[in-house]
Amino acid sequence: MTAPVTTAVPTAPGTPDTPGLADRGHIARLYREHLSSGRAVLGSVLGGMLETASDGAWVYTEDGRPYLDFGGYGVFILGHRHPAVTAAVHRQVDTHPLAGRVFLEPVAARAAGALAARTPAGLDHVHFVNSGAEATEAGLKLARAHGHTALVSTAGGYHGKTLGALTATANPKYQQPFQPLLPDSTVVPYGDTDAMAAALAGLGRRACVIVEPVQGEGGVRIPPPGYLAEVSRLCRTYGAFLIVDEIQTGLGRLGSWWGMEAEGAERAAPDVLLVGKGLSGGVVPVAAMVATEAAYRPFSRDPYLHTSTFAASPIACAAAWAAVETLDREDLVGRAQVLGDRLLTGVRAACAPYSGGLVHEVRGRGLLIALEFTEERTVGELILELVGRGVVVNHSLNATRVLRLTPPAIIGDEEVRLFLAALADGLRAVATRVG
Repeated sequence: MTAPVTTAVPTAPGTPDTPGLADRGHIARLYREHLSSGRAVLGSVLGGMLETASDGAWVYTEDGRPYLDFGGYGVFILGHRHPAVTAAVHRQVDTHPLAGRVFLEPVAARAAGALAARTPAGLDHVHFVNSGAEATEAGLKLARAHGHTALVSTAGGYHGKTLGALTATANPKYQQPFQPLLPDSTVVPYGDTDAMAAALAGLGRRACVIVEPVQGEGGVRIPPPGYLAEVSRLCRTYGAFLIVDEIQTGLGRLGSWWGMEAEGAERAAPDVLLVGKGLSGGVVPVAAMVATEAAYRPFSRDPYLHTSTFAASPIACAAAWAAVETLDREDLVGRAQVLGDRLLTGVRAACAPYSGGLVHEVRGRGLLIALEFTEERTVGELILELVGRGVVVNHSLNATRVLRLTPPAIIGDEEVRLFLAALADGLRAVATRVG
């Protein structure tokens, strides 16, 4: 493999020189007064540190302390500030960061071509947006333009928190304050093709199904073999519209370009593919809805039917273009598979002494790995222990007993060793205290 890997604990790339930017008390006060008091409390629980710099697999606090980033909610498959992506973005900033949207803009076109060249066959029409939730909204609206107005989603699925996307994000905790959401919505168990068949039999061609190849925020839930292919077959049988959400699982996160490849992309073929997170290259937010020619026809025919001022901006598309090309050129998708196998083996070994007690299950695919515990409080305890050992990880919004790992594909051997050592020490400390 030609992919470069980061060295262990590199020097912080710089320190803040803006007055007050490195003042913990001042920043915490601004959070309380202007952003979120709850977020301020969470920050204080984690030590009150300020995240001010990043490089490769590392983030740094204002005092220059390094933290190995195995979190980032799936965004940093290329790590932080990958030189190829930052160079592309710098060039775009220096020439034309935002477009007037009157003339044709070449960077968006080149980025769309680069992405379509790596998507499964037939998914050739790209609609750039600013976030994963916006990609979901675009997919749901496109389905409605074809008359598919009845939404079918899966329990534990996560597709964003805007109003339409939230209807598909089947978690009452986030839905209840904003009811009523979209009407005519059905939730079926994830991985259950019989339940999906029953729902589609009742809805027919009105149905729009949205599903993830592996549920990320749902706690890295891996469906039975053949699940996605069978859902695709059922959608074809009943004339339903299929959206496959690969916002978290796509672009190498599972050790393949797309999660649906595990079952053969042609067998799991959707009408729409959602892409995000890693498309940013870890530098500029960008996401996309990619559709077949037939599905995309309403948006293609009328380019003003669904628009956004900042969507497909040159600066975002420069990042997306560079991210896709870098993943390919440096074989980071293949590297994600190799690293994922190694990490999953190491995590299982570290958790083995606590299996059946503290630890319920370890599972994963590629660089998306879950540690599920028997008690919810263990997740928070272990996150704190890992932060204390210089490692950042994430919890799962739709699975409160799951700690989730989404490391970059650019980590090296020493960083793998550092993480596994920190995990073993953290588990030991938690087990002593709460086990």
